[in-house]
Amino acid sequence: MSKIHIPTPLRQYVGKQPAVDVSGATVADAMNSLVAQHPELKRHLYTEEGKLRAFVNIYVNDEDIRYLQKEATTLNDGDNISIVPSIAGGVG
Repeated sequence: MSKIHIPTPLRQYVGKQPAVDVSGATVADAMNSLVAQHPELKRHLYTEEGKLRAFVNIYVNDEDIRYLQKEATTLNDGDNISIVPSIAGGVG
């Protein structure tokens, strides 16, 4: 099992849990397990075409999956997965 850490704005869709235990051999499997358990979360993470939204960043043990094998990144028991929404803005 791996643990997916849920950012505060999305916790309302997972019963206000800070993390959810999931199974899966890859990040894609783990994310599918997450949205199977909490279907309302899917529209916030994925486009209608099933692609991860551009502003959703995923880290496995503090490593950005964009620099690994993306959603095909292999997981080991006990891995920590973090969903980190992009933040934009600043002083004008």
